[in-house]
Amino acid sequence: MVQVQSLRYTPAGIPVLNLVLEHESEQTELDTPRTVKLQLRAVAFGALAETLQKQALNDAGDFDGFLANARNGKGVVFHIQAFRKT
Repeated sequence: MVQVQSLRYTPAGIPVLNLVLEHESEQTELDTPRTVKLQLRAVAFGALAETLQKQALNDAGDFDGFLANARNGKGVVFHIQAFRKT
């Protein structure tokens, strides 16, 4: 996590956390090493949002979830469904 907004609540009282995740790794493409870097907008709901809000910025972790169109139609958002600190 490289950016975390303040925890907010839906009208139904569900906690929501908007954040930005960053990935960096080395991959092989056509037998050539390649450094891959990516920042991705993400969102978490419920108890998971409350848990992620307490994590320190730049802590490493494994995230599971799915990609969906952003509400404004610009880009994608990763919906986090599970988190494991590494």
